[in-house]
Amino acid sequence: MKSLKTYIPITIVVIFLSASAYSQNINAKEITRLEKLAQQVTVIRDKWGIAHVYGKTDSDAVFGMLYAQCEDDFKRVEMNYIEKLGRLSEIKGQAVLYNDLEIKLLIDTDEAKDDYAKAAPWLKKLLNSYADGINYYLYKNPKIKPALLTHFEPWFPLLWTDGSIGAISTADLSTGELKAFYSGNNDKVAYVERERDVQTGSNGFAIAPSNTASGNAILYINPHTTFYFRPEIQMTSEEGLNAYGAVTWGQFFIYQGFNENCGWMHTSSNVDVADVYAEKITVKNKKLFYEYESKLIPVIEKLITIKYLENGKLIPKTFKTFYTHNGPIMAKRDNKWISLKSNNRSMKSLEQSWIRTKSTSFSEYKKAMDLKANTSNNTVYADKEGNIAYWHGNFVPIRDKNLNWSKVMDGTLAATQWKGLHEVAETVHSYNPKNGWLQNCNSTPYSVAGANSPKEEDYLPYMAPDGESFRGLNAVRLLSRGTDYTLDKVIADGYDTKLTAFEFLIPALISTFEKNNLAENSIYKDLIEPIKELKNWDYYAKENSVATTLAIEWAYKLDPILQKVYTNEGELDQIENTQIFVKNAKLENLLPQLEIVIKELKEKFGTWQISWGEINRFQRTSGEINMTYSDTLNSLPISYGPALWGSLPAFKSNYQKGTKKRYGFNGNSFVCAVEFGPKIKAKSLLAGGNSGDPSSEHFYDQAEMYQKGTFKDILFYKEDVEKNAERTYHPGK
Repeated sequence: MKSLKTYIPITIVVIFLSASAYSQNINAKEITRLEKLAQQVTVIRDKWGIAHVYGKTDSDAVFGMLYAQCEDDFKRVEMNYIEKLGRLSEIKGQAVLYNDLEIKLLIDTDEAKDDYAKAAPWLKKLLNSYADGINYYLYKNPKIKPALLTHFEPWFPLLWTDGSIGAISTADLSTGELKAFYSGNNDKVAYVERERDVQTGSNGFAIAPSNTASGNAILYINPHTTFYFRPEIQMTSEEGLNAYGAVTWGQFFIYQGFNENCGWMHTSSNVDVADVYAEKITVKNKKLFYEYESKLIPVIEKLITIKYLENGKLIPKTFKTFYTHNGPIMAKRDNKWISLKSNNRSMKSLEQSWIRTKSTSFSEYKKAMDLKANTSNNTVYADKEGNIAYWHGNFVPIRDKNLNWSKVMDGTLAATQWKGLHEVAETVHSYNPKNGWLQNCNSTPYSVAGANSPKEEDYLPYMAPDGESFRGLNAVRLLSRGTDYTLDKVIADGYDTKLTAFEFLIPALISTFEKNNLAENSIYKDLIEPIKELKNWDYYAKENSVATTLAIEWAYKLDPILQKVYTNEGELDQIENTQIFVKNAKLENLLPQLEIVIKELKEKFGTWQISWGEINRFQRTSGEINMTYSDTLNSLPISYGPALWGSLPAFKSNYQKGTKKRYGFNGNSFVCAVEFGPKIKAKSLLAGGNSGDPSSEHFYDQAEMYQKGTFKDILFYKEDVEKNAERTYHPGK
């Protein structure tokens, strides 16, 4: 029972701490050490402001990489660790108290510290350099006022070890249930399945040499994340490191990218990696026990203190929390305590995240996968030898195959325990399929290579409960007919804006309208022209398309089941739910919703004939994590639509407070296509620009390119970087 909880960035209230900042306390010996370290690192900023970091050792490169990240957007680096430390309440107040409690129950800082103490020397060097890079930045930039963290510790990266945007597996447990349990208000809160952010996702394509014009493999990297969640960067050392791609703010490894030999793209996985258990609790001699295999075992109790901001002061609140051998108690359902078994951080996962960036071959990359430590990602892979590969998940616990693991397990039985981890060879994967391509769009792995995909009957249900999605249908359609791929051609397919959902939904709407002769009914006179507009539409999202506006606005008002893209074992997928909806569609399920759309558009704009680009906008006016939007400020029209309805390029937009138009905040962010061969060829694109500083020319220099889907050439080789250098310096200079 797996769920990735996506944390929405929370507005920061900056507190000016009375305690001296780290930059004011640093001693002369430490300054000398850091200054010497900085001299061993060179950063070259290219014409796009992208940092290319060069060091003698891997740890040198990490030092420079973190310094460069802080230059680009320190507040995002800091915020990621405020969250993972469970300290949001110290800047946001009591409203996020239980978010912090959830983090502290699932990510243990003491365990992270212990892992740091026992880390292998090579990993400890990287961890130390991570902290050194950020702390040196704070020392050299005393005008930067952290919201909370004035000193970064080398064990911080061990709180967050794989790079995913959510990366917290909670099964279907909600923060509301957690609050109900630990505040004592269980009777007032009913169980509600955790709502997932169903419109996010990612696309990854791998094209084998048999399907490319050059005879070299091509990888397409298209994560769909919150805008500005990852910058673009390169890190190089004389110890074999030369990785380029997207790094999650505050982490020291390239999360999605490539080196000279291979490339890796991660899509969010729905493999079952977390399970919930109903515990049988007994009170004996005023002490708590839980039953396991007919024995009573003492419940583990742990005090957790969280401070929250109130009227300018930090107020401590202490919770008595409870654990069984399965994990922390997170809720109460049907009068039973519910525990969570998960693996939300591990040193092995961080090791894997680094090791894969230095893989020189398919066999080496497979060795990294054999660590079985990545709990949140699928992987699409390609390399210079022409191999393409796909892994559906990586960390897959062995379980009793006779149980449905999407349900609550009986915590009293040994039969419900994990029995180790499946070997990678036992999990769903595909190596070099005959068709010459692989794709994943957060959908079932059983269509990853079309007719040459893995077969569902060969695998256990909990290994791939994912269903098919409209994006998956679109990707398979395109790749099945594609040949002689070049970088530009794979980018063109990656920017296919067909909204596949409406191949199902629009015919049902048209048929219902026409079969009931509604054109002759005066009640529906306002729908006659909109229906004609939709009937003549080709289902592609376009900037000048009125039909695109009508369709998308209408679809959001239909049965919410159509938006469910993540499925548990035994559930219908998005396509199946849509087919059932269409089959059973009635006038009252289709027409009133379109009437509401027409009414709303007329009220806002005076007409329903509004093109998609007119209301679907890209705007970047500040570097705040939680931006505000305005119809009166400059913005750009965006032609493509939400991935939810099948568009491969993703642009998730919403009506914002006080706006008539929709503004994007999630979707295509870092996009990259790379061709492997004797020499790397690659192109990339960012939302807006690489800097989070509005005064930087690189804050908005890629905005119009983003609007048009125009990619820039990646400068991978040092001679090319130097020819296009904007600035060359040592950190701190």
